[in-house]
Formats: sequence, structure tokens, C-alpha cells
Amino acid sequence: MADRYDTSELTEDQFEPGSNGTVLKNLQGITSFEKMEEAETTALWSVQKALIGTFSQNRTFTADDICRVHHQWLGEIYPWAGRYRQVNISKGGFDFAMAQAIPAMMEAFERQQLKKYTPCLLTASDEVAHALAEVHVELMLIHPFREGNGRLGRLLATVMALQAGLPPLDFSYLATVCREKYFAAVRAGLDRNYRPMKELFSAVIEKTLQSWEEG
Repeated sequence: MADRYDTSELTEDQFEPGSNGTVLKNLQGITSFEKMEEAETTALWSVQKALIGTFSQNRTFTADDICRVHHQWLGEIYPWAGRYRQVNISKGGFDFAMAQAIPAMMEAFERQQLKKYTPCLLTASDEVAHALAEVHVELMLIHPFREGNGRLGRLLATVMALQAGLPPLDFSYLATVCREKYFAAVRAGLDRNYRPMKELFSAVIEKTLQSWEEG
């Protein structure tokens, strides 16, 4: 199963019958990987539009907010949407947080990163890039949900950037970056080294502002 998560405790019935192990069991009976990608993307655009239209400039985000947004996004697709995963997962040989540790880690994430950096009222691009990087890295290391963590992390970064007075972030730059460079930036966070991810977010902010000015 190319480019999908490996799980240490996954049973066969968690995959949709007829999908050949490429699509997680879902509420819509989707068996095609491509159709699931389309369904998830369409739902993400909808929740992002709603979130951007209703978010508070001065809101301090919580772990419950993150669960709520995840459910709003994937609640019509997966029965476990909005709930912390119950299986251990890894990707590219890298193990994310153990499932049983997630609740405590998300509480710490709320105290140490979300309360510190949201609302993101910073003005200097360098400071904003660091805030986005630290929040993103710590959330990715936890990987609280069975699916959708990266996209949820980018959505959170977008809302934080809006709080800082930036336009909606243009993540097209990351699509041109070697995936290993991105994953290396996440792994660097194990040592509280956020500089590699900060460099990536600095480039995203620069690309966003450039596109905004040209548009």
C-alpha cells in the first residue's frame, strides 16, 4: 500500500471491503483511493471556508477545538472523526506518539504551544514563521488522529496566519519540496529544533505574500 500509514495493531475490518487495503473503513462505502481523496478534499475546502469565515481574531485554540474541526471535516466520512486514534502508526520508519499517550500529549500541547502562540498576534514574519513551525511540528509528532493530521495542521497554520494579519497561506511551495526534507523538519522537533520547519514556513509566507501582491 504505497504512501499510506503502517499500523502496528490494525485489523482487516478497518479497511473498506473491496478496497484492497487502500481505503479505510468509512461511512460512505467508498472503495476507491482516488474517490476518497476527492471526498476528503471537498470536505476540507468546505470546513476551511466555514472556519475562516467564523474564526475569532483573538481566539486561543484548544485541543477540543482541534478535535471539533477534525470532526466537522471528516465526520460524514469516518465514524472515528474527531476522536484520538486508538492504534499506533508510523510512516517512513518513523513512529508517531503511542496511542495511549495522546490525550496527555495533547493537553501538554494545549498548555505549551496553543496557549503561547494563539491568538497569533505577532507582527514580524520571522516570529510568525517560528510560531507556525513550533505548533505544526508538535502537532505532527503527536499525530492525534488516524487520518488527516497534515492537512489539519496546515489548516490550523492558515488560521493562525490570519490572526497575524497574513492572507490565507499558499502551501504550493511545500509541494515542490522533497518530502524527506519536510519529514526531517518534523523529526528535528524531537530535539526541540524548529529551525528546519521555520525555514519551510518562512518560504510559505514569502510565497503567499508574493502571490497576494501579484493577484
